[in-house]
Amino acid sequence: MPCTVVVGAQWGDEGKGKIVDALSGASDVVARYQGGPNAGHSVIHEGKTLVLHLVPSGILHRGTRNLVGNGVVIDLPRFREEVENLASRGVETENRIGVSPAAHLILPYHRAVEAAAEQGPGAIGTTGRGIGFAYRDKATRVGLRVEDLFDAGAFASGADRNLARLRREYPDVRELHGMSGRALHDELAPAIAWMRPLVTDVSRELFESLRAGKRVLLEGAQGTLLDLDHGTYPYVTSSPASAAGAPLGVGLGPRAVDRVIGVTKAYATRVGLGPFPTEMPEEEASRLREAGEEYGATTGRPRRCGWLDLPALRYAARVNGLDALVVTKLDVLDGFDEILAAEAYETPEGRTPELPSAGSLGSCRPVWRRFPGWRAPTSGVRTWGDLPAAARTYLEWVEREVGVRVDRVSVGAAREAEISRA
Repeated sequence: MPCTVVVGAQWGDEGKGKIVDALSGASDVVARYQGGPNAGHSVIHEGKTLVLHLVPSGILHRGTRNLVGNGVVIDLPRFREEVENLASRGVETENRIGVSPAAHLILPYHRAVEAAAEQGPGAIGTTGRGIGFAYRDKATRVGLRVEDLFDAGAFASGADRNLARLRREYPDVRELHGMSGRALHDELAPAIAWMRPLVTDVSRELFESLRAGKRVLLEGAQGTLLDLDHGTYPYVTSSPASAAGAPLGVGLGPRAVDRVIGVTKAYATRVGLGPFPTEMPEEEASRLREAGEEYGATTGRPRRCGWLDLPALRYAARVNGLDALVVTKLDVLDGFDEILAAEAYETPEGRTPELPSAGSLGSCRPVWRRFPGWRAPTSGVRTWGDLPAAARTYLEWVEREVGVRVDRVSVGAAREAEISRA
């Protein structure tokens, strides 16, 4: 059964959107399995940059079916706006998008309390879009789902119950006191009518597609080190961003997946708070940030920049069971005289090539491996053999150290700016 998962192998922002877009051309169905509109996949389409938040990246390829699974949390007005914006730019969307009735909803009260929580001592650097609190409601079994939109009374009752609890928990959040379940449903009414024909049994669609021999691609948001269970907790997202979450988030069994592709930058970035041992000094980070346009696709926030972390990449390969690596943004390093990568860590217990636990990561020191820069443009390169020798040396070292083959290298934002390794 030809089912492929594309997963981020770092802290997100690895360029998964471009890779999924490239792979979507050979896929029949693309399904999103986790996350919310806090993530953005930037894709070049007809010479212009499109940022996709909830719509799967396969939407830019004619004939591809695009599904949003039960593991995703949906801000309905934003989702509708995204789809309508795509249509206004000439992207065919009709009958090409399906949404699971079991996907949970992000509602205005989630955004209000998340914004308040991020002002306090427990802030972790979220985008404030309500994703974490929507997943909290899901975990405590009080969340409202897409299917609840179509029963106004049940929706209003559930929302009022949640509002009462949140008012007790966050008495200073004034926005909560002006909300009611009925008013929220009335406000959403136009989007609810728009959503109704999109609702489909995503699990069954995917199962039947695979049984018919169709090619399925599962895409997520964020990256392995932001996974709720396996990331640098508590500075993580609220859903399973690793490959194991893919079948769970669309309603398939684990044996449905036969290939896992990990995406990593040639360096490293992260947003929000939390440990980042290979982070560069700001002067160096600023140079790389501008060269790589390292600003959040959704928020515009500047990303923290650092050198590649091999212990973290080895960890991602193990946790995800990676079959192949894709290295993105190699071209961003073209102008550097020297390239660094962390090959191990010095810890209080001694040197280790493995990623230390999240709780001790902040006190570890990287052991650096230094490479000469190639000081030559790679953005026009299309074959592995035409890469500068120093760039090939760097990439071949990465794959040896990680134990996973580098199958593809991206050297620019455009679709054609990549090297597929034979």
